[in-house]
Amino acid sequence: MSVTRRAGLAAALSAALLCAGQLIPAVAAADPEPAPPSPTPTQATDPAAAPGLLHNITYKARADGTSRGATVAYKADDHNINSEQPTLLPGQTFEINTVMSDPKLAGMELTIQWPYGSNLHCEILVDDQTVVQADQFIAPRVFRVKDDPLYGTLQCGAPLDVPAAGQLPAPAPTTVPAPPE
Repeated sequence: MSVTRRAGLAAALSAALLCAGQLIPAVAAADPEPAPPSPTPTQATDPAAAPGLLHNITYKARADGTSRGATVAYKADDHNINSEQPTLLPGQTFEINTVMSDPKLAGMELTIQWPYGSNLHCEILVDDQTVVQADQFIAPRVFRVKDDPLYGTLQCGAPLDVPAAGQLPAPAPTTVPAPPE
């Protein structure tokens, strides 16, 4: 073999090796990303337990029947309660969205006036997943029900009258004794 031929063969071989090197992925020499901290058992089973996370809460209420004077009360956030008086006709759904840091505090009440009766339905969705759903039939009444103050009310989710953590409960009403005669 001549020197020229050897130089040409060496050039062709080095070009082939250069092209083959382009096809094989290179190994990175940089340090890998540190692994994220492993979740606590509570976080692994309940994504709502992650601290500092805000959750989308959707309240839905429906009354299938005659229901004048409907009132929907709901937790607007972790500490406040809001209420609306929607017109609930059969087939219409009242829906409102809010954001809460603790979705376990989400709760609502749907109330209709007597003497009306209706099938009441409520739902609470946390991050587009239904977590609470309730249905109740309220029969029409001629007279007020005296022994059941919540007649005509459907409660859904957390109760609205329980104070959130860190809040003082409402003071109990005090009675002043009558002066002696």
